[in-house]
Amino acid sequence: MTWALLESAGGLGLFLLGMVIMTDGLRGLAGDALQRVLRRHTASPTSGAAVGALMTALIQSSSATTVMAVGFAGASLLTFPQALGIVFGANLGTTITGWMVAILGFKLDLAGIMPAAILLGALLRLFGRGRWAQAGFALAGFGLIFMGIAGLQAGMGGLAEVVTPDRFPADTWPGRLRLVAVGIALTLVTQSSSAGVAMAITAVSAGAISFTQAAALVIGMDVGTTVTAAVATVGASLPARRTGWAHVLYNLMTGAAAFVLLPSFVAVLEWLLPGVLLANPELSLVGFHTAFNLLGVVAVLPMANAFGALVERLVPERPGPFTERLEASLLVEPELALRATTPVLEDLSSRALAFLGEELREGARAPRRSDDLVHLEMAVDEVEHYLGQLAPSTDPSRGRARRAAALHVVDQLGRLLRRVTQREVLARFDENEELRAWADRLAAALPATGHSVAAAETELGALNEEIDERRMGFRDQVLADVARGGLDASQALDVTDAYRWLRRMSHHAWRLSHHLGRLGADELATLPERSD
Repeated sequence: MTWALLESAGGLGLFLLGMVIMTDGLRGLAGDALQRVLRRHTASPTSGAAVGALMTALIQSSSATTVMAVGFAGASLLTFPQALGIVFGANLGTTITGWMVAILGFKLDLAGIMPAAILLGALLRLFGRGRWAQAGFALAGFGLIFMGIAGLQAGMGGLAEVVTPDRFPADTWPGRLRLVAVGIALTLVTQSSSAGVAMAITAVSAGAISFTQAAALVIGMDVGTTVTAAVATVGASLPARRTGWAHVLYNLMTGAAAFVLLPSFVAVLEWLLPGVLLANPELSLVGFHTAFNLLGVVAVLPMANAFGALVERLVPERPGPFTERLEASLLVEPELALRATTPVLEDLSSRALAFLGEELREGARAPRRSDDLVHLEMAVDEVEHYLGQLAPSTDPSRGRARRAAALHVVDQLGRLLRRVTQREVLARFDENEELRAWADRLAAALPATGHSVAAAETELGALNEEIDERRMGFRDQVLADVARGGLDASQALDVTDAYRWLRRMSHHAWRLSHHLGRLGADELATLPERSD
């Protein structure tokens, strides 16, 4: 018995390792294509569900698909109902793993050729480049999955005489409810519903548990995946909280429906295919898992907007800092993290330029808003810290360009906010007509709060060039005023310092708009670089 337990544990470990490796390989192989598909083909919750299911089936990770959906919702690239559709579809897509285990692992029994697949995958990973290396990683993970299934089969076979259905809770409503709780616990321990389903398939195939007991376990495993989502909502952004709790609510609803309809499913299956539960319990179990997830998606999609409205009422918007959208869970997905950062930086830049515009228009009469300025500076520091934690990009050229653009925006924001506090300069604008005219022009060129800062690049760039070209002439004019006795040396220094300050502020505003434009561009690598 001890040896059988060790074999089962080792098989489970190989399965989990194989899932991690295969998922990483498939995601690296797909690159940014999956993200582009998510963004472009989710016009409605229905299309979002189809794309979410397909993508989860391809990369074998509902968590990865859900993270993308949360990231795009947080970055305002998807509406909440669209993100919901992807989450619903991801739930359905996870059932493909069960079919893969039941058919390839049990019916075809591919474990014998898997060592060769693992060797080939390892060689491709070691000596291949680019997509070949990622394909090798995926192939090696695929092989480990079926080696793990073989280990689970061997272990469960050794336990078949010791672990029998009568050792589990009875096949009654209270007994099934306890098995649901066991399924939830297994998912929490393994952190993988796919691994739990594989264990249930192996156990029911070996006769260690009955079909209805295995089905109750699988229901619990589906519900267990929501615990991680619920924990992840703590301290998360509003879109992430809503998506996470929508996942919890949806899985609880489908789990409850599956629990109630389990006896009916057994009766209908025996009526349509007599003897199938005894002859093919593993395929019947996977069919049950797929059926209740499919019925859940079909039932909820027509009510996606109403469901989304319910979640919005359950998870209302609350005032939060500027950086609420910066999800810590996205740090392992640099492209998504940077996309989530873009609207944050746009918002901060818009507020900073609005602050500058008020200072320019009101001059020394502008009210002191030190609290607002402190909040902006703290938010910029938070963004800088967030960018510093990003994992390496899966697309180095695009990732470097986008990260560099984000860091440039942070740098220009920091410089602008430090200099805008130099209020003694503002008094000089009312003492010099040309300075006042330049200040009014810059204030007029700055985008209003809520308007696109990137869209103002052309106007701000042209104005900055004018101010820069005028600096020598302005200095000569000031010196001439000193020579005529209109200004003393101290006043001349104050006026030239004010012009220098204005020139720098116009430069910061222009560079902010330029780099925000680069940050939001789809093809960063094709845009020319400009030095700051």
